[in-house]
Amino acid sequence: MTLIEARNLPAHVGIIMDGNGRWAQLRGSPRCEGHREGSASVRRVVRAARRIGLRALTLYAFSEQNWARPEEEVDALMELLREFLLSERDELLDNRIRLNAVGNLGRLPAVVRAVLDPLRDESGTAPEMTLTLALSYGGREEIADAAKELAREVASGRMRADEVTPEALRKHMPSLEVGDPDLVIRTGGERRISNFLLFGLAYAELHFSDTLWPDFEAEDLYKAIASYQARERRFGLISAQVAPPITGIRLAG
Repeated sequence: MTLIEARNLPAHVGIIMDGNGRWAQLRGSPRCEGHREGSASVRRVVRAARRIGLRALTLYAFSEQNWARPEEEVDALMELLREFLLSERDELLDNRIRLNAVGNLGRLPAVVRAVLDPLRDESGTAPEMTLTLALSYGGREEIADAAKELAREVASGRMRADEVTPEALRKHMPSLEVGDPDLVIRTGGERRISNFLLFGLAYAELHFSDTLWPDFEAEDLYKAIASYQARERRFGLISAQVAPPITGIRLAG
């Protein structure tokens, strides 16, 4: 934690949690064992994020494309999700962490929704941090859904076509309710975005870690944030426009 500055934290951090399967394969274990160890990493990282004062953390837990994986792996992932929600309920509530979920939630099994939905409602008041799970989520799919909503509004006469702006589009994107991501971390050594928060990523800082997700520790999170804090965020401007002005110092006497 000595690596990071408390005054310059990213407000919203997203993590692509990659490497569970490879972690298991390296140990000669079934892939589901990697996912189970990955669940423990989720617990560690959420605690670390809350400890340092992050306002929003979005975890890419299950993509729309992941439904095409072998049925036994999908079933194991859904069961692990249910177990996580049950085991972490009290800690989330005690630490005033609001649980949110984005994606095509209607595809989730009823046994998962039976735990997820009540906890989302119960944890929704006066949060210190928002933990968002991206479940059955896809960035392209989210953009398409938002475009459909705007198309319906235009067709019904509730808005004009020239009022379809990037800001109007983002208002229909649940993943950006907590703001655009400032920092997106991908573990596991891959260098791609994999359909995660595509609209909000426009000016996000990216950090790629070679650490497989089950081995990802709080220190790895701190290193990623330290990397973020060492960068200059210009949002299309030049350095002189974003740098704080240098003021003179008046000496006594």
